[in-house]
Amino acid sequence: MTTVAISGLPVATVINAADIVPFVQSGTTKSISKTLLFTSPALVTPALGTVASGVISACTSTGMVLTTPVIGAATGTSLAVTGAVTSSGTAGVGYATGAGGAVTQITSRTTGVTLNKTTGAITMFSAAGSTTAATFTVTNSTVAATDVIILNQKSGTDLYDLMVTAVAAGSFNLTFRTTGGTTTETPVFNFAVIKAVAA
Repeated sequence: MTTVAISGLPVATVINAADIVPFVQSGTTKSISKTLLFTSPALVTPALGTVASGVISACTSTGMVLTTPVIGAATGTSLAVTGAVTSSGTAGVGYATGAGGAVTQITSRTTGVTLNKTTGAITMFSAAGSTTAATFTVTNSTVAATDVIILNQKSGTDLYDLMVTAVAAGSFNLTFRTTGGTTTETPVFNFAVIKAVAA
């Protein structure tokens, strides 16, 4: 086949809707229009390489697998993993600002409180410490019957033993006693809900 040199062609600066590029395939002349090239073309298994810009918010993922991606600061509504979720930084793993709350007990140290947060602080009613165990109910809509509740003492002169003695859908019981102190005060107990399942 003889090579034919083509020169002197005009440079196209605008692609019009009616512009057509002809080509020959298996002896048949065919054409590609602007619409076919640039209006919703279907790319089948393309290797895109590095994409400089674009909008992908309307795309639907169908089993896309990201191998060791560097995510950076990401937000979302849920994350499902089959392996461990770990942190190698100093921030650790926990709740973000806004997830917690605070509530103050009134009337007595056996008066129930309501705080619908996955983590928070409970300020106790002002009373003297006692080595006799007492219990109150924390009503919390975020709690499921299978969840685990973590407790610790945030403040107070007396030292307290803290125990979760019941967990139900929407509440848990907090049982407490001092190790011998009798100070009249308002200690603060922190709690965190760890979501768990039975199977």
